[in-house]
Parts: sequence; C-alpha cells; structure tokens
Amino acid sequence: MPPAVEALARQARRVRLSGEAGGGNEALPVPSPCISVCRMDAARVLCEGCFRTIPEIAGWSRMTDDGKRAVWACIAQRLPEPAP
Repeated sequence: MPPAVEALARQARRVRLSGEAGGGNEALPVPSPCISVCRMDAARVLCEGCFRTIPEIAGWSRMTDDGKRAVWACIAQRLPEPAP
C-alpha cells in the first residue's frame, strides 16, 4: 500500500476512535482527509488522493462533525486492501 494511503488509513482509524463513546476527542475538529492530491479517478467517481466523491468534497465545509465522521467511515471502506 502506498505511504499516502497508509497515512489516510491511520487517520481514518483515529477519526473513528475519536467519535466512539469514551474516545474523549469529540471536542476536537474532524480533520479533512485532503492530502493535496486533487485528481479524480478515470471514472470520475473518487479523488485519487482522499478517496472522497465530488459531493463529499464540495459539501465538507458545511457538514456537521457527525457527517464528516460518516465520510471518514466511507473512506475507510474505499481504501485498497494492503498487499499480502
């Protein structure tokens, strides 16, 4: 798995844990998944850098923290599996 994808996966885990009961970080802002690799895949479905859809990218600044955590959960599911 490329280093940028590994970093995104680690951040997705941190965001998930911070939003779980007892995580203790609910007061912290939910970080953006943007890694400044703003390029859509060939199908124009997902950003190749942050694995978000265009509506998720466009709506990020207006989302609640719960909405942002939901996007992070989707990102975690979209990430490629690590090579065996």
